[in-house]
Amino acid sequence: MSGHSKWSSIKHKKGAADAKRGKIFTKLIKEITVAARMGGGDPDGNPRLRAAIAAAKAENMPKENIERGIKKGTGELEGVAYEEASYEGYGPGGVAILIDCLTDNRNRTVADIKHLFERHGGNLGEPGCVAYMFEQKGVISFAKDKVDEEALFNLALEAGADDVNEEETEYEVITAPASFEAVKKSIDEAGVPYTYAEVTRIPKSTVKVEGKKAQQMLSLMQGLEDHDDVSHVYANFDISEAEMEAVG
Repeated sequence: MSGHSKWSSIKHKKGAADAKRGKIFTKLIKEITVAARMGGGDPDGNPRLRAAIAAAKAENMPKENIERGIKKGTGELEGVAYEEASYEGYGPGGVAILIDCLTDNRNRTVADIKHLFERHGGNLGEPGCVAYMFEQKGVISFAKDKVDEEALFNLALEAGADDVNEEETEYEVITAPASFEAVKKSIDEAGVPYTYAEVTRIPKSTVKVEGKKAQQMLSLMQGLEDHDDVSHVYANFDISEAEMEAVG
């Protein structure tokens, strides 16, 4: 769990810089478009679209951009036809990696992903080779110096969370995917500040990597995250906070 937590923290800290480059907006618009195409343009009846809109608002995306993405998905506006694709593989030290993509060209995307793996000491695997090592959970993260542990614990469990984990500098509220929105709503209503909130895939076990392999692993993660077609990357590495901060 620690590898996921540390990487998520670093990733969200650099989100502002990504937003300036437009990269975050591009990926969020893709997700909104695909969510609207698959489940309709009404967020009240489309949980995936509702989550995508919430993520876009968290990044201060203008309302008109969100509406345009929805209309492209429903066919009211012309847009690129994106499709979902998932890839699995192994990073340095045998780390399991699972990648979700939204692409308009599968051949281009898989070639790019394979190249990134090979460049950073990993290899692309067969479908199903690592997916079983992860489980889908809702995660809401809080900086330790911004919340009261006991109050957070009581609030989260009363709202229906599964657990509250303590990391080095953060607390994490863990929920079942179906309970995520209700738990997040209770926390929002209570006015408790959090670092990030998302439905993600967390590893059932972790692989410790150090030194050069740790640097390669983080470079691979960064390369995958920066690819325009990649929407999510999940990995089961455990790297010390000092090494992660140095690379991050």
